[in-house]
Amino acid sequence: MTAQSLIMSDPEVLGGTPVFNGTRVPVATLFDYLEDDYSLEEFLECFPTVSREVATRVLEQSKEALLEPS
Repeated sequence: MTAQSLIMSDPEVLGGTPVFNGTRVPVATLFDYLEDDYSLEEFLECFPTVSREVATRVLEQSKEALLEPS
């Protein structure tokens, strides 16, 4: 899965805020939950339109981007 297939940004959806593709759930919400000591499981329970696979891939791709050597 590519980042483009996981995340979309459309001015017609939440004013262009990046959201999980096919949902209205902002990607930032996942990171907010994790920063506030909620588990991935709790996030998925609160936002059932986001699949575990998609949330996990977003986290993995974020990690890869952050740890990629310059």
